[in-house]
Amino acid sequence: MQRMGHVLALKPGTVEHYKELHAEVWDEVLATITSANIRNYSIFLREPENLLFAYWEYVGNDFAADMEALSRVPAMQEWWTICEPLQQPLDTRADGEWWAPMEPVFLHL
Repeated sequence: MQRMGHVLALKPGTVEHYKELHAEVWDEVLATITSANIRNYSIFLREPENLLFAYWEYVGNDFAADMEALSRVPAMQEWWTICEPLQQPLDTRADGEWWAPMEPVFLHL
C-alpha cells in the first residue's frame, strides 16, 4: 500500500459549488476510483487560502496503468469536465500535472 497526497487550489468564488458537488459524488465515479485500486480517498479544504489536499491509499501494482484506465471512463471524464474549471493548479507544479504531488515526510503505520 502506498499513501499519496496531492494539492491544488480552488478559484475564488467556487468553494461552495465544489463542496456541493463532492457532497453527492456520482456512484460510477466512486466505483471507478475503487476499481483503480484507490482506497480511503479524502479531500480536505483549507480556507481562506482555498487549498485542497487530496489523500488516498493506492493498493495496486501499476499506478500509471490504473490511472490510464480510470481516465478512459466516460463518467470520470464528465466529472473532471465539471470540477476542473473550479480548480486552480499550483504555479509550481511540474509539466503535465494538475494536482501537484506531495512528498511524504512522516508516515506512522
